[in-house]
Amino acid sequence: MDPRGTFKGPTHVEASIATANGFVALVVALALLVVGGWVLASTLAVWQNLTLLVLAVLLLLAGILVLAGLYTLQPNEAAILQLFGAYRGTSRVAGLRATNPFYTRKKVSLRARNLNGERLKVNDKRGNPVEIAAVVVWHVDDTAKAVFDVDDYETFVKVQSEAAVRHLASRFAYDADLDASEPSGPTLLASADVVAKALEHELQARLDQAGVVVEEARLTHLAYAPEIAQVMLRRQQAEAIIAARTKIVHGAVSMVEMALHELSAKDIITLDDERKAAMVGNLMTVLCADAEVQPVINTGTLYP
Repeated sequence: MDPRGTFKGPTHVEASIATANGFVALVVALALLVVGGWVLASTLAVWQNLTLLVLAVLLLLAGILVLAGLYTLQPNEAAILQLFGAYRGTSRVAGLRATNPFYTRKKVSLRARNLNGERLKVNDKRGNPVEIAAVVVWHVDDTAKAVFDVDDYETFVKVQSEAAVRHLASRFAYDADLDASEPSGPTLLASADVVAKALEHELQARLDQAGVVVEEARLTHLAYAPEIAQVMLRRQQAEAIIAARTKIVHGAVSMVEMALHELSAKDIITLDDERKAAMVGNLMTVLCADAEVQPVINTGTLYP
């Protein structure tokens, strides 16, 4: 029973197996065939020595069996060897190799592969529907697990990758909530590296059973679902405007405070409360206005 509560049957571990040089075996096989053929031809010509006839047949049969045990492997390719269904080992030596002719050989690619996931519609941590897709780079590391512990390791990788992406989306919010008083933590949109690491960890935990190693996992598509995309866009725009206004007002208050302090410290002009209020109002209007402000010059006095 694994941590997720699903039953896991007996697992296999890859074991290496020794194989012979195929070129040497090929020379031996050809020699056996030539000698066996010559003995058989000589025996049939006189048809007198039954022992030589049996020897010729055995030599020919041995040569055929040696040839039957030959196989080739490409670089980054492995061969699983089985004897009447029993796992005997895995050979990773590239080139022409020779082994027991009664072994069945199943080749497994060890090269890195790309899985370009389809777009999935899922709910994020806040329950908002989002569209998400990921690309996964993986390769087979344990050939015994890949072949014997799962029915089809390629299909297994595809299904488990989709499940991992769905689970990942439910753990993170799409974007930060600007209205929240405290930071909301990593998000799908702003924390690409954190999300990628979490996805790799999630995938590796799921694919260990199939002897697969995840080299890299990245999100390739992330967007709100079409039914809420416009609404969320308007909300983001409103939040951005509010945040910008808050920053502008904070800066304007600081500038007004600095102006009043400088005027008072340098004794340039003495302002009573009413003049200060008028000055603060004018400065705040200039600093916080959306459009360019047209100044009005007062050549008189504030008092009647």
